[in-house]
Amino acid sequence: MAALSEKDAKAYLDARPRYPMDWYKKIAARTQGHKFAWDVGTGNGQAAIGLVEHYENVVATDINEAQIKRAIKHSRISYHHSPITMSEDEMVALVGGENSVDLIVAAQAVHFFDLTTFYNVAKRVLRKEGGLIAVWVYNDIIISPEVDPIMKRLVDSTLPFRTPIMNLAFDGYKTLPFPFESIGMGSEGKPITLDIPHKLSLKGFIRFLRSWQPSMKAKEKGVELINEDLITKFEEAWGDKNQVKDVFYKAHMIVGKIPEVKCESDQVVLSQDSNLDLLLPTEVGRKQERRQPSDEGDRQSKKQHTSEDQA
Repeated sequence: MAALSEKDAKAYLDARPRYPMDWYKKIAARTQGHKFAWDVGTGNGQAAIGLVEHYENVVATDINEAQIKRAIKHSRISYHHSPITMSEDEMVALVGGENSVDLIVAAQAVHFFDLTTFYNVAKRVLRKEGGLIAVWVYNDIIISPEVDPIMKRLVDSTLPFRTPIMNLAFDGYKTLPFPFESIGMGSEGKPITLDIPHKLSLKGFIRFLRSWQPSMKAKEKGVELINEDLITKFEEAWGDKNQVKDVFYKAHMIVGKIPEVKCESDQVVLSQDSNLDLLLPTEVGRKQERRQPSDEGDRQSKKQHTSEDQA
């Protein structure tokens, strides 16, 4: 996510919906420990505030210093600027070290990350036993039958300015790589869909649009998508300009854990240098397959081994 100016950061803080507190409660109920959580890409800190209700300490990081300065303060939340120049080792140390985090949350953020680097760090800091990682994004807003068609046309107009990163969000994380084991709350390619209820004024809605990443990207290229003509159309469709509407943001979530390592007694994992891509039976297994009993001693030996195996 590009660094926001002070003005844009304030608009971002004012316009975004609040994630339901029930989300944190349900996810926290699935982690084994509740000592430490990491809110990565914290933005204004609203997810960190939700996490601190269930975890003793929360570390919250973001590459945007303007966001960190405006983040919601709490005695058990430590905010840190994490520039993209930080190495994986530095990030692991900043967060708390190897195998230290009970829950990692990336709210409306993971699609902006270098996923390889982030997932490497996540797998290092996440507790191997009972630790979870949760990512979510909202990518649509339902306001009213009058406003929604105008919003759809605006969304369609952002297509030439979207980056592959933005498309991960527009796709509702259906195409997001997620190398973690499902716990029944979404999985790679199959996020669960949730609603975020919110109350929104016309002014708040316009602020939301102006701080929206696709409109900001278009503006960088000299195109003002949130122009006066569009605002007039929204005003007409909204009705009473002072009316605060009940709206719903459509959200998509995936929660996972470190995959369990499964060992097969009758298979060996080949060296990475091998050109073969199949698991082969062990040498002992091949010898047993070739061996044929030739006398009574062999038969008795085989019978003895069979009895021992059954025991």
